[in-house]
Amino acid sequence: MISLARLLSAAIVVAVVHSSLAAAPEILTPPAGPAPRINGPSVFGLRPGSPFFYYIPVTGERPLTYSVDNLPKGLTLDGKTGILTGKIVTAGEYRMTFRAANHRGKAEKAFRIAVGGQIALTPPMGWNSWNCWGGAVSQDKVLSSAKALVATGLRDHGWRFVNIDDGWQATRGGRNNGIQPNSKFPDMARLGEQLHAQGLAFGIYSTPWRGTYEGHIGSSGDHADGSYDWIDAGNHNDFYRIGKDDDAWNTGRQANHKFGGTSFVSQDVEQWAAWGVDYLKYDWNPIDVAHTRTMADALAVSGRDIVYSLSNSTPFQDAAELTPLANVWRTTGDITDTWASVSGIGFDQDRWAPFQHPGHWNDPDMLVVGRVGWGHPHPTRLTPDEQYTHLSLWCLLSAPLLLGCDLAELDDFTLGLLTNDEVLAIDQDALGKQATRVSTEGNQLVYAKPLEDGSIAVGLFNTGNAAATVRVKFTDLKLTGTAQVRDLWRQKDEAPATGEYSATVAAHGVKLVRLAPAH
Repeated sequence: MISLARLLSAAIVVAVVHSSLAAAPEILTPPAGPAPRINGPSVFGLRPGSPFFYYIPVTGERPLTYSVDNLPKGLTLDGKTGILTGKIVTAGEYRMTFRAANHRGKAEKAFRIAVGGQIALTPPMGWNSWNCWGGAVSQDKVLSSAKALVATGLRDHGWRFVNIDDGWQATRGGRNNGIQPNSKFPDMARLGEQLHAQGLAFGIYSTPWRGTYEGHIGSSGDHADGSYDWIDAGNHNDFYRIGKDDDAWNTGRQANHKFGGTSFVSQDVEQWAAWGVDYLKYDWNPIDVAHTRTMADALAVSGRDIVYSLSNSTPFQDAAELTPLANVWRTTGDITDTWASVSGIGFDQDRWAPFQHPGHWNDPDMLVVGRVGWGHPHPTRLTPDEQYTHLSLWCLLSAPLLLGCDLAELDDFTLGLLTNDEVLAIDQDALGKQATRVSTEGNQLVYAKPLEDGSIAVGLFNTGNAAATVRVKFTDLKLTGTAQVRDLWRQKDEAPATGEYSATVAAHGVKLVRLAPAH
């Protein structure tokens, strides 16, 4: 005879399973087909004589073969891996056609390399270690993330940067007396080689202060020989983080949040260039013009095209002076995986729009999807609709797209969010315009972004707590007549619209479309 307790237990299990199945998030992105499709940006910025490498991102069944029409002199293509390498020494614009083929078909994509004074002509896309592991990052964890970027197929949708945040630093030394890695990173040069061999770019972190937020040394100090009193005194852990316990760490790191009398910027940049670094996150507050310029000048003569990212909370009153010096600048403090944080940051970016253009990008901080947690990863607290809003809004803003999640633990829903090439193309559009708000009606907000081909990306957002109809008038978009409508998340054409477009949008959700004149 079955006991009442066992019956109740079984009923609870059935209820939990049913609830779990009912709550499964809807994956809007159609899966990539077996035939080749070439993804990623259509333009790449390069300085004359700088090392060039680029992986051609292609979805489709393997094996693939790659080729390039009109390959510029100085570049070489590996036809099996799709990795382009070399140097172009003469300034100018080089137009070519990428081709990819498998037994299912062929694909092609126009591409141009602009060789001149600007790099980062589209917003950087990739991964950063902080939102997942915080200061517990290690070389093994970074390599694991790089392998996952490849294995999950994210690399084939344009995700290319693998950036180490705070926590890698030990003492000064080496040929340049630059910052050396601690024992968690036994071979930085080898790490750079391993990332580049997979067609991935390599990022690193520092500060102009004496010490970082995590308590490691920065790019300035009080002694010309590069020594630090707290290190000489042994006031650090095994990884050269200041303080032998949490209290000493907190006190010590805050005391180091100031500029030392001796700058080691040139030495550090020489060391990073020797390791093959491609991206620098430079972190302090308040960000000032003098220290920003010192690092910009050093990077400019490093011999490498290192994307320069300022963090955090760029002072708006100094934006006109700061933004020409950097490729990326944080417009805000740190984001968290809550609706209040994502919506509060994302819907408050319009004033920054005039400062953004190709090579120079407003940064509303990293994406908080997947498993995040700053050393204690957990599933994001954003609902599925809030995550669609997050990705849609960041792409409309032409924001850098940097993941902070554990790439080895991606579920199907998160992969769907991150592999929609039509949505990512809005972020990577070569025109580089930031979307701005064109209308507000209660909790219904509409953002619009002009695209290089003359069409308009439009986000219809509902910040309210219940589903609502959101509409946009064509007069607000300076659009006349009838428009073709493309649902970008579902990758489906809708019926043409005339005069206005409307859709029912879930609470905290979005409808992302592209409108093009019907002719």
